[in-house]
Amino acid sequence: MSADILQLMISSALLSILHAVLPNHWLPVIAIAQREKWTMRETLQTTFLASLAHAGSTILIGVIIAAFAFQLDKHVAVFTSVITPAILISMGLLFIWQHYHHKHFHIKSASAKGTSKAALIIWFVIAMFFSPCLEIEAFYLAAGVIGWQVVLLISIIYLVISVAGMVFWVSWAYHGLTKLNWHALEHSAGIIAGIILILTGLSFLIIH
Repeated sequence: MSADILQLMISSALLSILHAVLPNHWLPVIAIAQREKWTMRETLQTTFLASLAHAGSTILIGVIIAAFAFQLDKHVAVFTSVITPAILISMGLLFIWQHYHHKHFHIKSASAKGTSKAALIIWFVIAMFFSPCLEIEAFYLAAGVIGWQVVLLISIIYLVISVAGMVFWVSWAYHGLTKLNWHALEHSAGIIAGIILILTGLSFLIIH
């Protein structure tokens, strides 16, 4: 396994773990479950469906980006050695800056009285589908110029860690952890994700 591929695997895993821990991805379903008095099984089923939708849209966008990168690399000689790491570093800086101006998801407007259980589940699944993880898309850009096997590996890593992580955190938080202050973690997450992207970009520059 080349250094490029190994770096992408490690970075993708780290970012996927961070992404799964973020409370704004799984805390809303806990809030809905407690308000609607769902069972643990109902809560975990909803979380599983929502996390699949979320990961699915992220991977779909990633594959499109990888295909674009694959075609561009054929025509631009410096794409892998210069443009890709520059984009990774730029996106890392952007996410660090953007995090301080980002409005996090709030659940208050999502659980109106009289809303059926099915409607709440559909609403949450749709909301998660249209909220893909943009941070990891930068890795698809780098993977696209290496090969489709790497794109597949990144997709599997992200899918497994994201779905398993969200289900785990919901099962762990089901009995009252919504009362904890998760804002500090959310505030730091953007910085951590940005640093991972920047370090990955720098490693590509050094390797090439």
